[in-house]
Amino acid sequence: MNSRVLLLAVAIPTTALAQTGRRVRAAGAVSSEPGSSTEAPQARAGVHVTTRHTTTINGQRIDYDATVGSIILRNTQDQPIGEVYYTAYTKSGVTDESTRPLMFAYNGGPGASSIWVHMGLLGPKRVDIPDAVHAPPPPYHLVDNQYSMLDKADLVFIDPVGTGYSRPVGVGKGSDFWGVAKDANSLAQFITRWLSENDRWNSPRYIMGESYGTMRSAVLSAVLQQRDRVDLNGVILLSASLDFETKTFNPGNDEAYLMFLPTYAAVAWYHHALPEQPDELRPFLRRVERFAIDGYAVALLADSLPPARRSAIIDTLHEYTGLSRDYLDKANLRVTAAQFQKELLREHGELVSRLDARFTGATGDLLAESANYDPQSQDIGSAYVSLFNQYMHADLNYGRDMIYTVGGGVRGWDWNHNNTVGGRPGYTNSAVDLARTMSQNPRLHVMLNSGLFDLATPYFASEWIMDHLGVLSDVRARITEVEYESGHMVYVHVPALAAFKRNVAAFIDATSGVGH
Repeated sequence: MNSRVLLLAVAIPTTALAQTGRRVRAAGAVSSEPGSSTEAPQARAGVHVTTRHTTTINGQRIDYDATVGSIILRNTQDQPIGEVYYTAYTKSGVTDESTRPLMFAYNGGPGASSIWVHMGLLGPKRVDIPDAVHAPPPPYHLVDNQYSMLDKADLVFIDPVGTGYSRPVGVGKGSDFWGVAKDANSLAQFITRWLSENDRWNSPRYIMGESYGTMRSAVLSAVLQQRDRVDLNGVILLSASLDFETKTFNPGNDEAYLMFLPTYAAVAWYHHALPEQPDELRPFLRRVERFAIDGYAVALLADSLPPARRSAIIDTLHEYTGLSRDYLDKANLRVTAAQFQKELLREHGELVSRLDARFTGATGDLLAESANYDPQSQDIGSAYVSLFNQYMHADLNYGRDMIYTVGGGVRGWDWNHNNTVGGRPGYTNSAVDLARTMSQNPRLHVMLNSGLFDLATPYFASEWIMDHLGVLSDVRARITEVEYESGHMVYVHVPALAAFKRNVAAFIDATSGVGH
């Protein structure tokens, strides 16, 4: 698929969150006193702890302030319901902040903190670990991030309620925030309050999300634009998850098998598991993509296949995935991602990672059908968590007496969003939000970044969604697509990290309006 542009959107209902004219100035500390057994903790005011630092990016010295802060969210009765923490990096000495782009960034989950894009991708410090292997034991190493976006934009890393230090307060409860629309409404209130507290209403604005953070970005862009009248310059999507129909292996849904096939081929190519190894990856993948639509889709949609045709499809799937003909036959031509993770390298006693299939781990039960853990998560998690806490405490002077929730603090997510047709349940889909937002804002640009070895959010599905947004060609032309030879977290592979920096920097230069 070629570089291109598109998106969709629907009206977002207003939740219990409300924008008010009240400015909540950060005031030093937040109460950690618990409420009653049925109440959330009471927040007196937002946190605001600032330290000053210097770094060098692309030969340019940058003096900057690092602020660990929080903003109190309020309901329609102006009662506090949530405290959202952030870490912001702002360049010092800027006289006209309308010339300084601003990027709000977060991870996904839902229920994942921003630690990964903060410490691996965009921030001024980066976790330095070897690629595609388990990190050595501590001490780990934190280095200056020469690929940080701080030379191009001020950065605000957001931890939604239930992640990081963020939590319900006052009359709030988790269910006020944990849902597709609720989450987007809470982050929209956070962003508008942050703009007011920091006098940044006239800066070029970007949002950047990874994984579920891309679904959040699609809905958030619609809330900001349609409810709050806050246009964005750009939306940066990394490892996109916009329409669950393309990635859910439910009985009767054959679409996911088509979307994952090119990623299976990329992973098998990487591990030299194909019966005949092509020299170059991308020309090979273009052949697999054509087969997925022109041959494989027809086969899966057929009620039955003549034996010769079925055998030919199995032969091609074997050629493109490295899985045995017998396995493909018994799977009825349909192999889920979890099955592929387990089966590809089973004979070697290994399984491949869902998040980044370049990573492998011991397979455990050789007879198990599906993978039961993710090697990449095990390989990098300790280094990120350890260095983040050390950095937060020692460099940013915050959080020694607090627990930072990396993930798993969100329960009972409400997935009801654009997933009913005629009153019947379907798949959660935020692509319609993005398409409508782009259609209504002719200056909004979108950048889609995908890892070729990502078995969580396959690149072909993300690009296919962009091709099926149902928007006009001039809207589609405002979407740029980039592929990286890496996984879900493309930045753990340093060459991909460097390429991401170049690509996003060029995207900001082209869309910020500064100097144009």
